[in-house]
Amino acid sequence: MSSTKRIELLIDHGTWHPMDEDMIARDVFKFSNEDSYKNRIIFYKKRTGLIDAIQMGTWKLNGTPIALGVMDFQFMGGSMGSVMGEKITRLFEYATKKSMLLIIVCSLGRARMQEGKDFGSLHFWRLMIMLNYGH
Repeated sequence: MSSTKRIELLIDHGTWHPMDEDMIARDVFKFSNEDSYKNRIIFYKKRTGLIDAIQMGTWKLNGTPIALGVMDFQFMGGSMGSVMGEKITRLFEYATKKSMLLIIVCSLGRARMQEGKDFGSLHFWRLMIMLNYGH
């Protein structure tokens, strides 16, 4: 199921306010094997209509404001790159600052190795620290 469909099923109609839609992946390492990382990103953007493998924003459930992140496996297997890691971090910080509930619908595949093995894995650890210690 796409992230857009999940959002439509979860939220009160007309209450979705997306966040950080302007964040895009960059091909810092000029990764290429069968195709370049840049071309893969372009392909998945066209295929899914998404900027990256997560949509996030705020919404209401029975009138209660909630911060929501919904991953999409259809975008590069739901892999976590720098954009997804940063978006989740920002959503977590926003929800904490506003004392909002936070829901993340996970369909994560792996770290995005095209951004570098260590760099991709860094976001997993960053999120684990935030979830365990609250900042």
